Amino acid sequence: MGLAERYPVRYTVEDWKHWQGDWELIEGVPYAMASPRPINQAILSNLVWAIRSALLENCPSCMVYAELDWYISYDTVIRPDIMVLCGEIPERVETPPQMVIEIVSPSSRQMDEGLKFELCEKEGVKYFVLVYSDERMVKVFELSNGRYTEKQDRSFLFNGCQVEINFEEAFHGLG
Repeated sequence: MGLAERYPVRYTVEDWKHWQGDWELIEGVPYAMASPRPINQAILSNLVWAIRSALLENCPSCMVYAELDWYISYDTVIRPDIMVLCGEIPERVETPPQMVIEIVSPSSRQMDEGLKFELCEKEGVKYFVLVYSDERMVKVFELSNGRYTEKQDRSFLFNGCQVEINFEEAFHGLG
């Protein structure tokens, strides 16, 4: 075991607030955020539009947000690609969103499928969605008895509202 592993430095959200660039902080460990690829930004835009349309139609008490920080604890803050929040939205998100969506690219795969998946599961996020930009594929997970299980249908219950989300809209116009 190397010295850095034996004497890990841990940071807090107060430290994180003063950093330059885009970082996520998970249990005191900083992770640099990669610059998004154009395809990921197109998918993000398409999904925000599709989800917002579904929410407006069936669940006006919920809203979709892109790239908004979620303050989980004194040493953990992440910025999901997309979140669905319901009810009154405070100045700062400190409670688990109803849904977290991560757009997976080769550079983010380990973080999205591993660390963020487990973190959202542990924090009680009801739905966790992985959108694979290169494969044009979507995996949806639902929290049941404290664990995520893959969900085949695209029907969601937000704040008492039943909402259908067409995730195929994510890839609309991408050729």
